[in-house]
Amino acid sequence: MLKHPTLDQLHALGLQGMAKAFVENAPGGEADALGHHEWLALLLDREASWRQDKRFAARLRYAKLRSQACVEDIDYRSPRGLDRALFQKLVEGAWIDAHDNLALIGPTGVGKSWLACALAHKACRDNRSVLYQRAPRLFEDLALARGDGRHPRVLRNLGRVDLLILDDWGLEPLDAAARHDLLEILEERYSRRSTVITSQLPVDRWHEVIGDPTYADAILDRLVHNAHRIELAGESLRRTKERQTRRA
Repeated sequence: MLKHPTLDQLHALGLQGMAKAFVENAPGGEADALGHHEWLALLLDREASWRQDKRFAARLRYAKLRSQACVEDIDYRSPRGLDRALFQKLVEGAWIDAHDNLALIGPTGVGKSWLACALAHKACRDNRSVLYQRAPRLFEDLALARGDGRHPRVLRNLGRVDLLILDDWGLEPLDAAARHDLLEILEERYSRRSTVITSQLPVDRWHEVIGDPTYADAILDRLVHNAHRIELAGESLRRTKERQTRRA
């Protein structure tokens, strides 16, 4: 392993990317042909890339995405009604800058959660904070947090992330505590952050899932009126893949 006072200093200063580049471009290699400014620029570029990769990895760990999905892997040929032009515009991320919401609606198996995770992955790459939550589990966790004193902190964390994914919304009616928590989350995020919600239910049935008419009006006003909508249809992609596997 290369031993050099400069390398020790780079490690001591926490410049791990520069240290790695220093070792990989040790004297005797192609770096000998570089001038002082070019050599320094190479080290700085590697440090910047190393820090960017480290931040990206940290954002992904925090996001806890359900799927390892990437927007580059989206199959637009599947017969599910996904508008390619609209989705590619969403990939660009201007709707997150504008603090808009997104509703992904359709039957089970058509890829709603996967598409949401793909957008979330791209948001992480774009240096945005992201958090994925399954709605049923989220309300259970909030109920527990209310009992052990973590409730205010959990709500703050949900309100602060640039992009919040609420997956599997509407699987069961909300109780009074869940209604209140959801309104608090959306009130904190309204016009400040973006939320993606996936659901098997059409929007016109969300009112009955929330239950209380007053809460329902307030929640849907903050969630739906500035939301882009993607309504998917068709057969479950999982069943399609299973049939293709059996034929193979």
